[in-house]
Amino acid sequence: MSLHGKRKEIYKYEAPWTVYAMNWSVRPDKRFRLALGSFVEEYNNKVQLVGLDEESSEFICRNTFDHPYPTTKLMWIPDTKGVYPDLLATSGDYLRVWRVGETETRLECLLNNNKNSDFCAPLTSFDWNEVDPYLLGTSSIDTTCTIWGLETGQVLGRVNLVSGHVKTQLIAHDKEVYDIAFSRAGGGRDMFASVGADGSVRMFDLRHLEHSTIIYEDPQHHPLLRLCWNKQDPNYLATMAMDGMEVVILDVRVPCTPVARLNNHRACVNGIAWAPHSSCHICTAGNPGGGGKAWGGRVRRSSSCLLRIVILTVFKDSLRDLHKVTQLRTSHTCEIGVVQISR
Repeated sequence: MSLHGKRKEIYKYEAPWTVYAMNWSVRPDKRFRLALGSFVEEYNNKVQLVGLDEESSEFICRNTFDHPYPTTKLMWIPDTKGVYPDLLATSGDYLRVWRVGETETRLECLLNNNKNSDFCAPLTSFDWNEVDPYLLGTSSIDTTCTIWGLETGQVLGRVNLVSGHVKTQLIAHDKEVYDIAFSRAGGGRDMFASVGADGSVRMFDLRHLEHSTIIYEDPQHHPLLRLCWNKQDPNYLATMAMDGMEVVILDVRVPCTPVARLNNHRACVNGIAWAPHSSCHICTAGNPGGGGKAWGGRVRRSSSCLLRIVILTVFKDSLRDLHKVTQLRTSHTCEIGVVQISR
């Protein structure tokens, strides 16, 4: 809130490089804090921690640190009560966990499951378990998913030292795995799903890893790039295919049969997000220019990115696409917007 008592609807922040990854912090004592990962086509990349200066109503850079290669994903620890160490995880060549301080950010641990080789299989994505923040899952181009366990030790008085170990690793797909996400079903700790280059969505249970469930297979076997679980109803998830112009809504109770296809985009979709407060709102992002990455920042080779908000309703255990509420065009600089929907 500014000194004049009027909150802006859209905040702008321009990073010094192309933004590829971004994530909001959920700690209650760190309001409006955002992590941004650079996309520079060389070894040396950056991560910026950006926060809202409520006096000036502007987003400013609080901290910048070096990162090897671009971050394929970054994520704050899902700590809504502020009881865990202030940690940030990033994926790229390895999974790294960083401790964020007031003046500096330092690397706490580097998680590598292939210590017998000088080469690594890059990580495409990861997810941080919301119910048990000591669990993380990574997906890799080597067809595997790895579940990591974090440990916190007491070292040198009150300074916590974070380390990690492999809890399990499994061959999840026939080809590269592009995304992984924990489900809130069954208590929210043990179930997760993944998508990959073989065009399938597969669900796993950490308690029964000897088998998995194929929830969906793309009819043309196009690679599936992302998946996103409904945050209020764990029966539903969304996924999208490479270069696809639609988002597929799935119900795990009816495998292999989409309950909805959101196909209002005119070019490829590159972002999906379910509303945190509602089971029937989903946001999809795409690029009408057909080039570059539109989700979360500056767009390469394109003049605009498109944000569409779609209202869905749950009726007799099915999702129906009602109508497009609005669409926002943003410039190639990073715009951070808050949209409120009244029903």
